[in-house]
Amino acid sequence: MAAAVAFEGVVALLDRFPALAGVDLTVQAGEMVCLRGPNGAGKSTLLRACAGLVPLRGARAEVLGFDLIADRRSVRRHVGLLGHRAPLYGDLRVEDQLRHCAALHSAASAEVSAAVERFALGGRLTAVAIRRLSEGQQRRVALACLTIARPRLWLLDEPHAGLDESSRDALDELLAYAVEAGATVMFATHETGRARVAAARQVVLAGGRVEAIAPAPRTDGPTDVA
Repeated sequence: MAAAVAFEGVVALLDRFPALAGVDLTVQAGEMVCLRGPNGAGKSTLLRACAGLVPLRGARAEVLGFDLIADRRSVRRHVGLLGHRAPLYGDLRVEDQLRHCAALHSAASAEVSAAVERFALGGRLTAVAIRRLSEGQQRRVALACLTIARPRLWLLDEPHAGLDESSRDALDELLAYAVEAGATVMFATHETGRARVAAARQVVLAGGRVEAIAPAPRTDGPTDVA
């Protein structure tokens, strides 16, 4: 199976600080991987690097077959990145934001309706401006937009943050469905229960390097937070 992400000795300097200090990592197409590690370990930078948003050096930095050292822009239309801040237009209504996403990605109205239902964005919420929504509601809109975009590579930074339990469950179901449909998922989290349930492997980062890679342990117990 082809690799969706193939990094060898990848370095990313942010204001001369090595946020990534020689990352070696391979993620297979159709795999779901969880990134773990303390604050400042390089998790967010690694996700942004895979999205083509960070200049890179190294022996090899390929995502979805694109060489990010030579050209990091071309990959961007094939990936979906959700960071700590939802990439939304504050003045748009929820309905208009979702329609905008659908137009950008040539999505059918049925796909929009499915995203609305999955993240409970119907009813009165459709006419509410994004800026008036709570953090959790904005997160749900951003996830709905990501669903509509259908990226080949999903990059999620603390995706469960700000969501209620039903929305967290909906997100887990969505990520499992995306992988079944052939997408690749990488997400960073501090929630050990979510990591164990959802991911096939855990990648532990420290000091901008991959410290360990292991199968994600499974648990049927309640979600705990590290």
